[in-house]
Amino acid sequence: MNNTKERSLFGTDGIRGVANEYPMTSEVALSVGRALAYFFRGKKHHRKVLIGKDTRLSGYMIETAIASGVSSMGVDVLLVGPMPTPAIAFLTGGMRADGGVMISASHNPFQDNGIKLFDAEGFKLSDEAEKRLEELVFSEELTKSLASASSVGKAFRLGEAKGRYIEYLKGTFPRDFDLEGVKIVIDCAHGASYEIAPTVFEELGATVYPIGVLPNGTNINEGCGAMRPTLLQEEVKRRGADLGIALDGDGDRAVFVNEKGEVVDGDAILAICGEDLNERGLLKGSTVVATVMSNIGLEEYLGRCGVNLVRTSVGDRYIMERMRRDGYQFGGESSGHLVFRQYSTTGDGILAGLQLLALVMRREKPLSVLAGHYSAYPQVLKNVRVRKRVDLNLYPAIQGKIQEIGRALGRTGRLLVRYSGTEPLVRVMIEGRDATHIERMAQEIASCVSEQLS
Repeated sequence: MNNTKERSLFGTDGIRGVANEYPMTSEVALSVGRALAYFFRGKKHHRKVLIGKDTRLSGYMIETAIASGVSSMGVDVLLVGPMPTPAIAFLTGGMRADGGVMISASHNPFQDNGIKLFDAEGFKLSDEAEKRLEELVFSEELTKSLASASSVGKAFRLGEAKGRYIEYLKGTFPRDFDLEGVKIVIDCAHGASYEIAPTVFEELGATVYPIGVLPNGTNINEGCGAMRPTLLQEEVKRRGADLGIALDGDGDRAVFVNEKGEVVDGDAILAICGEDLNERGLLKGSTVVATVMSNIGLEEYLGRCGVNLVRTSVGDRYIMERMRRDGYQFGGESSGHLVFRQYSTTGDGILAGLQLLALVMRREKPLSVLAGHYSAYPQVLKNVRVRKRVDLNLYPAIQGKIQEIGRALGRTGRLLVRYSGTEPLVRVMIEGRDATHIERMAQEIASCVSEQLS
């Protein structure tokens, strides 16, 4: 590895970048594979790492490089091919692997790719673990620890992996319910869920109308999926469906469309799921875990239901870390990551769809009615592209503008300025009662950031 490169591989959710450009190169991927294998050294005699990917063309390149790195350290590789991110988390634990790797850039276009890492229990690695892996990637320790010619690892393809995951998902749906007569449109974004998601709902009895299930390596997330649900909305109305589910490229989050063809606010989904779990006595501490990006309206709705809201940094792994630490059972992000701790170690779009359908069936009301009780504060989000990440505290003009707007908002709103974890962007988010005022406030901060950093 070139030690002159900037030593900052990991973002909010693993490593991400343009394929075949640093850091998403074969060289880095090989070193990450070696580092992961070395990181788990000494755990047991026969070690193995499980590797999955989404449908991006560059997945072949990255998969081969990581597998080569892992096997060069004397560790076996289990290859499962295109699978959703939560499937990799589940299978890593189920196969008793030492670690898991998902090759995906989630909702990003096909040109990008990424690497997400899981421990032996299927949890995303902590910041401390990622820091140690990054140190290993840029150190000389790895080259000194390569396996001998007689002890390099082997690679195996697991043909039964999809079947294992499908049966697990179906097992999370209440046994006293079935989906006979339920019509579902599911958009798989030409991504990792394109085979699994339709199968799960069909085998539970639903009539499924799948879209986004023809991946060709370059069409993942293109005009479809969780980021672009317009096609799904149209199809729900055309089919007279009961529910629409839009997954992202790696299947760890879902955006829902009600029976009227309307996209449902992600915080509304968190609200009604949290309320339902609490009423059934399944919400430990009567608490839902969300991120700093969730709307004040969620806090108010849950409060009326006797449910607390605690917030974390952006990223479903931070939600899970808080849930594990305090024993909470449910949390998620307004962007569509939903974590049902009873069943999963990470966000899972298909599982979330199953749980939401079960809720709708228990309540015997359509999603439009259930979610209609939730009301969000007006929110404005501005994205400012910057040259590079720098400490915002070092720019008095930016800090002064943030403090000025914060004082103007007072207790009637909320202000958040942060870097994106996956792109060179500063995100400016403001919530308040007056949409016109917060639009102007957000633009003032965004313009100030742009003047200083763009």
